[in-house]
Amino acid sequence: MNSKHADKPLPAFDLQGHRGARGLLPENTIPAFLHAFDLGVSTLEMDSVINAEGHVVVSHEPWMSATICSHPDGSAVTANEQRGLRIYAMTDRQLATWDCGRRGHPDFPRQRPMPVAKPLLSDVFLAVTAHAKATASRGRREPVRYNIEIKSRPEHDGIFHPAVSEFANILYRLVHAFGLTGRTTIQSFDPRALEAVHAIDRQISTSLLVANQDGIEANLGRLCFTPAIYSPAYSLLDRRQVETAHVLDMSVIPWTVNDRKTMLELIALGIDGFITDYPDLGMDVLKAPEMPVNLRHTGLAQQR
Repeated sequence: MNSKHADKPLPAFDLQGHRGARGLLPENTIPAFLHAFDLGVSTLEMDSVINAEGHVVVSHEPWMSATICSHPDGSAVTANEQRGLRIYAMTDRQLATWDCGRRGHPDFPRQRPMPVAKPLLSDVFLAVTAHAKATASRGRREPVRYNIEIKSRPEHDGIFHPAVSEFANILYRLVHAFGLTGRTTIQSFDPRALEAVHAIDRQISTSLLVANQDGIEANLGRLCFTPAIYSPAYSLLDRRQVETAHVLDMSVIPWTVNDRKTMLELIALGIDGFITDYPDLGMDVLKAPEMPVNLRHTGLAQQR
């Protein structure tokens, strides 16, 4: 395994808003991303799928979720039908007629419901760029980064998404067209996707998502290169894995960390950031006076 990867500097501490700010606003939507931006996250984390026009859509599932989505006529999507409502078979215009925010989310009582459709990634880039210009006077220290997941699985090839090499190419071309390769990490649970991205551009930051208990050595052994970031479920982390990743010059950014106690415990292990549904809580933790100065990172200048 080649241990060399691109030198992509990350913030002093990388606070990532999961699906924007899923605990506060509908997931993977422009309002959620703009709210996370305003809270001061360093990175907007999101998921990507491909639609019938070959465009990148921001969505966790490659279908309309029964948990949060409604038909154009307002009726709720059911569990029995959801997998048949494939985004890969829908056009831009069709997607715009579905709502995935009005119902709220049963697991996030603080989430404010609102009618909102799944956005194209291009529209997210445009909205965040415009918002950054409009709010420049607030003193954000540095441009926001993007962490975009390729949602691919071998059994979904040709059904819910194109071949993984094509998926990676579509996403990369869009990121490159917006001039964002230096501010973007592409992540995936699917080693094939990361290999495809690495083959396109060895300089772009990549992150290996992990949900198994195989350990860091076994998981990295599935790749022919060492990614910039190792990103396991937080419950899988221990100090040895953090130290092993750092020896390999990888950042460690676990998911999805939603309570203060766990945030503090993980910071004590030496992690480099975390992904959270509650970026407001994450900001409060990182601004705490007991935090080391190098960890008290926010995307905004400190407010008096």
